[in-house]
Amino acid sequence: MVDKPAPRRVTIIDVARHAQVSTTAVSKVLRNAYGASPAMRAKVQQAIAELGYRPSAAARGLRGQTYTIGVMIPELRNLFFADILDGITAQLAGTDYQVLIAPGCNGEKAEARVIDAMIDRSMDGLVLIAPVSAKTRLIEVARRVPTVVVGRHGSSPAYDSVADDDVAGAALVVDHLADLGHRRIAHIEHHETDRVRLAEMPNARRADGYREAMRRRGLAGFIDIASTSYTHDGGYRGAKELLSRAPRPTAIFAGADVVALGALEAIAEAGLSVPGDISVAGYDNSALASFGPISLTSVDQDGRQMGADAARLLVDRIADRDRRPVQVQLSPTLAVRRTTAAVSLE
Repeated sequence: MVDKPAPRRVTIIDVARHAQVSTTAVSKVLRNAYGASPAMRAKVQQAIAELGYRPSAAARGLRGQTYTIGVMIPELRNLFFADILDGITAQLAGTDYQVLIAPGCNGEKAEARVIDAMIDRSMDGLVLIAPVSAKTRLIEVARRVPTVVVGRHGSSPAYDSVADDDVAGAALVVDHLADLGHRRIAHIEHHETDRVRLAEMPNARRADGYREAMRRRGLAGFIDIASTSYTHDGGYRGAKELLSRAPRPTAIFAGADVVALGALEAIAEAGLSVPGDISVAGYDNSALASFGPISLTSVDQDGRQMGADAARLLVDRIADRDRRPVQVQLSPTLAVRRTTAAVSLE
């Protein structure tokens, strides 16, 4: 049996011949440029549909635009990032832009490779979600390609940013737990090794917000922190560490929902109940938080809105590279569920 050769790719010349118009006319229609009449557009669009023509991304890149947007996420397991992606894709629906996603793997070297790969492929713009790269690196990237940074504080004349008020979000948790009678409220934070980057990272802002709220509520003497990582394993290890301390906390504020899930596992393993023996709250209000059997109290920072804002800002930045940078900060709310309750008698 002789293999048939792969079908030849349909070109703009084929479309022009089929529609009986010039290649210039087809190009105008594809670019939505001035000078193509409604009748011309209809003929070209019909030819495109009949031939199954798809523009070459490489060719479009040579002309200056590929209509692709690269989105870098730290990891694929954290469902909160899926909420941001939903917001990005919803905002771009009905446009010519396509979103391509790659994980940054929570490390500067891996993140750099992903970002460089997106730039090398002539993507029109980048959305970097919770990047760990140095600020100088982010500025360098933004000067090469339009960029929006999501989930990181600080401003730059080179890029736009979207973030949550993490200090206020942490205060929502502490106030909720304190109002329920808890005093021994502990926190699981993400350990930050880069002191220069620390001030811009959401994990640091949440830890600061926790400390500030504890002091404001007269609970400074009960501040108790386990420093691990914003992962399921980090939550598990952090909770194990906190439960081993005497006296143990009556409530744990986990810095992210994925951390809270690990904490819940450690608490169950210790033979304790939630919220009977210990209350647990997370941060992100991801899809799993509202899942019935989990029903996790969590800070809602509206990931979908963050994604929508990021996509809107990026499209604006692509259209006008010289406009002034915009920083969007969202106000969080608290979704109270079954993992928090009034403190038992101590």
